[in-house]
Amino acid sequence: MGATCLASCQPTAVATAPTANSAIAQLADDSSGDDWPGFGRTYGEQHYSPLTQIDLDTVGGLGLAWSHDLVSNENSATGPIEIDDVVYFASGYSHVQALDAQTGKMIWEYDPGAAEAAGRRLRQGWGSRGVAWWDGMIYTGTQDGRLIAIDARTGKPVWSVMTLEEGDYRFISGPPRVFDGKVIIGHGGADAAATRGYVTAYDAQTGKQLWRFYTVPGNPADGFEDDAQAMAAGTWSGEWWKHGGGGTVWNAITYDADLNRIYIGTGNGAPWDYRIRSEGKGDNLFLSSIVALDANTGKYIWHYQTNPAESWDYNASMDIELADLPIRGTLRKVLMTAPKNGFFYVIDRTDGKLISAEKYVPVTWATGIDMKTGRPIEADGLRSTDRPFTMAPGTFGAHSWMPMAFSPKTSLAYIPAIQSSTVFDPTVIDPGTWQRPPDNVLDGGIAASFPLDNQPSSALVAIDPLTQKQRWRVETPGFVSGGVLATGGGLVFQGHVDGTFNAFDAETGRKVWSFDAGTAIIGPPISYRAGGRQYVTVLSGLGTSSAYLGPMLAKYNLTPAKQRRRVLTFALGGKVRLPVERKSPVEISAEGLGAPDPAAEDAGFPIYAQRCAVCHGMRAVAVGPAPDLRASMVVRSPDALASVLEDGILASRGMPKFDELSAGQREQVRKYILAMARADRADTQSKRN
Repeated sequence: MGATCLASCQPTAVATAPTANSAIAQLADDSSGDDWPGFGRTYGEQHYSPLTQIDLDTVGGLGLAWSHDLVSNENSATGPIEIDDVVYFASGYSHVQALDAQTGKMIWEYDPGAAEAAGRRLRQGWGSRGVAWWDGMIYTGTQDGRLIAIDARTGKPVWSVMTLEEGDYRFISGPPRVFDGKVIIGHGGADAAATRGYVTAYDAQTGKQLWRFYTVPGNPADGFEDDAQAMAAGTWSGEWWKHGGGGTVWNAITYDADLNRIYIGTGNGAPWDYRIRSEGKGDNLFLSSIVALDANTGKYIWHYQTNPAESWDYNASMDIELADLPIRGTLRKVLMTAPKNGFFYVIDRTDGKLISAEKYVPVTWATGIDMKTGRPIEADGLRSTDRPFTMAPGTFGAHSWMPMAFSPKTSLAYIPAIQSSTVFDPTVIDPGTWQRPPDNVLDGGIAASFPLDNQPSSALVAIDPLTQKQRWRVETPGFVSGGVLATGGGLVFQGHVDGTFNAFDAETGRKVWSFDAGTAIIGPPISYRAGGRQYVTVLSGLGTSSAYLGPMLAKYNLTPAKQRRRVLTFALGGKVRLPVERKSPVEISAEGLGAPDPAAEDAGFPIYAQRCAVCHGMRAVAVGPAPDLRASMVVRSPDALASVLEDGILASRGMPKFDELSAGQREQVRKYILAMARADRADTQSKRN
């Protein structure tokens, strides 16, 4: 849908500068690059460092300066920050650590105990993807919904506030953002429960709530919070509020210092199928949208909807980069985003008008974007209800949360793209009788086939936003790859799932440097200067949201359950070597595997898929912090499994309990996992013979 303005689209007055002038200067887009104080370095979220000490001529001398081992079962798919020669990051469930930027020596650590506190909110379990900094404090969001301010010098908590309304499955995984003395955070959870999305701003010094903006309207009988909700309600039908609506702001938040605005990228509907949530009627605002808000008040200014009436998890929650670009001879303030639907958008951020949008991966759901209306031109049969159909991109999207980068030096955007498709089957859904399966982890309201097609792939794509032309394209391992860093030295850095960390020529895509980290890397790198030396830091390892990668990683002789997760920091002349680690299959014992039980195994599969696969992987092949259940001795014992699923004895380690399961259902899940273990042993023995 094209941009709409409810309030004036003219730039609002910039607020009076707070006393934290140094914080404003360090987060400004034109800052020196000595620090990396925000998730995307600066307010504009370009994921670009202007530093030039490491460049095309010197990158051959880049080596490991130091490394820091993480707790073995912690999510490490997270973005660090750096300020005043200290690196900060949150691994696992918001386990925040501060390290000396030049040596890697730990200064302090703080664990908020989020796993124990999360309860059922732990079930989607992504863990933290980043932290924020403002004027001497570090901010982290937790799985159980707290926003916590930590003293950057001591690691002691200063204040904590609960950000979530009622709802079992709301959680925080995305990094907070800071601006003008405020800290802003959203949440996730629309895939699993009746969830209504919103984003909230707090006073950075005190934690006092300043404003909240809801991304979908609530029950009209209760009244609307603002005029934007009343307007949006006209695009919904039926009793959508009983399903929550969705639209969660779980990742993309960007502050525009020039216009004093916040841009948020919103998520999918709850449930996915809009026949259920909205009687198959209306655009359903503000789902899958970029929404501009006044940074002082949270008041709606304009929106652009990438997928009206979205039903395929094509959310618009991917990162949003800001720039001033000469569009057809006129300098315009733009935002750029590459959401899951496969189109790269350039939008005028003063009024929300679409400038351009083109495919950056194979797309079958739409033939293009209508430049007059801004709406997608949907393919014939997309809304069919009487037959399955294949869509590209698939439900993992053409771009996940791993951020792209924009280089002001090359004027190119660099996107970690995914190429895949998924089969949707709407025939299994009766909108009139559909009920959300209770206590599951993921549910879309429409059947989607898993895994994806047999040949999903990924690429690092360089796009000129002025012309929408792809300048270069490099195929990358697997069907997902890491976040991107662009630098003033003419380089683009990216980690890959084959265990390498790489640098490319920003102009041509030629690989100019690579490091074997021994484990997959998908978190975004950063670069900064400490002691006169330029460093590049990235975290190695995967998070639980990568659980579906398990079968694929065997191709690269990687067993994530055995590889170390680390903070890796590089500099010119670095000489540190990583310990050699064995890359071998997980050893699966024959003890307690038992005999096949096809009926129980078949019954256990959907229970496993709904509750377990999101962390423990497809076919129980572990990838992230969760253990490989095929090798787990807990699964060999019904009593031991009951102590985990019913009593929750491993909650402190990130394993939620599933006490709604009956003894019979637990046994069915157990039999399914044992079947996967037997299949792996048989496959291994066959290969050996």
